[in-house]
Amino acid sequence: MRKNTDMSLYRALSNDIHWGVVRARFVLSEVFDKSKVSNVTILPFAGDRCIIFQVADGSWELPGGTLEPGESYMDGLRREVREELGAELESYRVFGQFRCESSSKTPYRPHIPHPHFVRLVGYGDVRIVGEPLNPEDGEQVIAVEAVDLEEAVKRFEETGRQDIADLYKLAYAIRQADGLI
Repeated sequence: MRKNTDMSLYRALSNDIHWGVVRARFVLSEVFDKSKVSNVTILPFAGDRCIIFQVADGSWELPGGTLEPGESYMDGLRREVREELGAELESYRVFGQFRCESSSKTPYRPHIPHPHFVRLVGYGDVRIVGEPLNPEDGEQVIAVEAVDLEEAVKRFEETGRQDIADLYKLAYAIRQADGLI
């Protein structure tokens, strides 16, 4: 196991997470079934700086979202990065996934797997090229910032998002192990 990837160090990721009708378990793994992918997420970086964004309600969020019909996870990721960060994707490496199960009788959207599906999690480099697109059906982004890891973790913890804080810490540790920082 890589240095600093001991999952007991990331307590918020060590237990089931509940998102409404969805129960999710984080798994540190690069292996996934493409047919089960419904969502893709990125821990974005510019060098050793964490890219974070704030939405209209004041919370800090993690870029990513649900795939559109027929969209590959990489195309979905490129779209989400542009919409939410005003950025272009330069690289992406999957390092984990949330294995999810929905208790709903119907899928969130008709084209995504149900009741079992995967939310991919990876890190990558992005390059800010403009303003977030803020589509009407997405989060309304009010700020995009490049901050050090400590500041990113602090902002997520202050808004009760220990899960995202732990994902940034884990992604940073994996980037260090990969020789990128």
